[in-house]
Amino acid sequence: MNNTLLYLLMFCGGMAVAVQPSINARLAQKVGLVESSCISFAVGTVALFLAALLAGRGSFRGIAGATGWELTGGLLGAFFVTMTIFVVPRIGTAAAMAAVIGAQLTAGVLLDHFGLLGGRHIPLDPARSIGIALLLVGGWLVFRRAAG
Repeated sequence: MNNTLLYLLMFCGGMAVAVQPSINARLAQKVGLVESSCISFAVGTVALFLAALLAGRGSFRGIAGATGWELTGGLLGAFFVTMTIFVVPRIGTAAAMAAVIGAQLTAGVLLDHFGLLGGRHIPLDPARSIGIALLLVGGWLVFRRAAG
């Protein structure tokens, strides 16, 4: 799979992440904040379980060899989804996504630069620094507009 296709797939994933909080916030109006998060994860779990059964190439038995920290992804995802459901109705989708993007870039550059959590080591160079700075400034402008 070429890098352009991978980038486009992540772009689509990013669009989904931007739309998801508004959908979940609407559901939260009917069922509650934590309940909306729970329903979102339950629907996602069922969809992923079916995908694993139909197209998966791994094995759930491998979980026996996983360490505790390797199982925290779902917890972090639940925290993220719950926070977006709470925040989006208060500051708007664009401002919330600006904060998310800033945080993701900061964490991503640290993970890459230091090769943390078994990831690929990609040193922070001037071009990446400028790109990240521009994205952070853009995010700040979007967030500032919503906060002001």
